[in-house]
Amino acid sequence: MSSSSTATAVVPSALRDLYLGWSELMATHELDMRLFRSIFDEWHQPTIEPENVTYKEETVGGVPGIWAFPAGADRSKVLLYTHGGGFAVGSAASHRKLAAHVAKAAGVTAFVLDYRRAPEHPHPAQVDDGVAAFEALLERGVHPEDVTTIGDSAGGNLAIAIPLALKAKGRPLPGHVIAFSPWLDMENRGATLVTNDATDALISVPLLEGMIAGVLGETTSPSAPLANPLYADFTGFPPLYVNAGSVESLVDNAIRVAERAKGAGVDVTLHVAEGQQHVYPFLAGRDADVDAELAAIGQWLRH
Repeated sequence: MSSSSTATAVVPSALRDLYLGWSELMATHELDMRLFRSIFDEWHQPTIEPENVTYKEETVGGVPGIWAFPAGADRSKVLLYTHGGGFAVGSAASHRKLAAHVAKAAGVTAFVLDYRRAPEHPHPAQVDDGVAAFEALLERGVHPEDVTTIGDSAGGNLAIAIPLALKAKGRPLPGHVIAFSPWLDMENRGATLVTNDATDALISVPLLEGMIAGVLGETTSPSAPLANPLYADFTGFPPLYVNAGSVESLVDNAIRVAERAKGAGVDVTLHVAEGQQHVYPFLAGRDADVDAELAAIGQWLRH
């Protein structure tokens, strides 16, 4: 397991500016769920549209989503991408460009799920949709080792929880797992929620508390392993790549899950990017360091 050093200096970026704008809107306006979701569909704006990628809407395993096909990509290999947004907001549309950048870097395809969202559909609906899509890919002839579950924030939680759910069912597992700034701690116990509160432009404890209530509802424990993988048994888990920004409030989640998985014998790579915000890979195509990180992930997936 490797990690870069962390730093407290905040890197200015288009992503940080977007988050600051959202935070101001949330602080000054009462937003119903439709408006909340509309705002978060702006998430793609800091991401430069990747060149030579085509997109296709389709339903896989009963779950709608968007395919990204980089030119020349190996169509036998798939990134199964679960978007972030607290399980309640975000969409395949808001994340297709980011997923396409990763797919292009790895020379593979990506399918970005529009999984069922909370609060209308509480846990485990999101995990179930990911499992259904994964198993549908296998039914289409994709080998399990050629699927990577990948996601950011709440979607990073799902990228980890989907293989855990498959393992519990005795099903084949994906070949790799990638989590960008995963949000795993449904108990809000992470130390960086406090220490990085002033430097994170988006995440706050009240925001997380609302998201937790929506996805867990009245029946799911905040320590249930498929809802909070910090409690999971990672024995036999696929190789795991985790990254996060050093100034974000959820960097603690990335570090803790990397340590837990490594303790179970998992091949883990952890990268903490200095000064970067939550899900900093959204700066793909705009930030040379981010592009280098995605290139490294592409190489990691090839080996």
